[in-house]
Amino acid sequence: MSKIKIVLPLLLVLGGVYKFVLAKPAPVPKPKIAGEVYVLPKEFLVNLRGGHFAKVNVALIMQEGHPAVPAAGHGEGGGAKTPDGYGGMPQEPVVRSIITDNLTDISMARLQGEKTRVGLQDEILKQLQKETDTHVEHVLFTDVAIQ
Repeated sequence: MSKIKIVLPLLLVLGGVYKFVLAKPAPVPKPKIAGEVYVLPKEFLVNLRGGHFAKVNVALIMQEGHPAVPAAGHGEGGGAKTPDGYGGMPQEPVVRSIITDNLTDISMARLQGEKTRVGLQDEILKQLQKETDTHVEHVLFTDVAIQ
């Protein structure tokens, strides 16, 4: 019985030392979305083929380490003030133009179907990466209403 009184606390101490000193820490799970999500503040109202129209809200997932809006004090020059309803992304007017051009005069079915909508988002992404200096990783249609 006296050996148990000595061995049991010793085992507990050794177990604690192993757990807190020698054991590897649990890996930190990788975030599912690593970059910043920037929601374009003003919705898109576009004419579709066949006399229909759509309201679309768009969000951009930026590459990790590349914020959509520069930190205060960076990039501030004598540039024009953005109109009400627009965000602080420096190239937002160009981004909006590319999105509008890609959405205008498409068929209602293309915007309604999940696979065709994802294809459209990919087309917009490629054009944004080609024609702007934004570091966009994904384009999302957060809300879509078609009439």
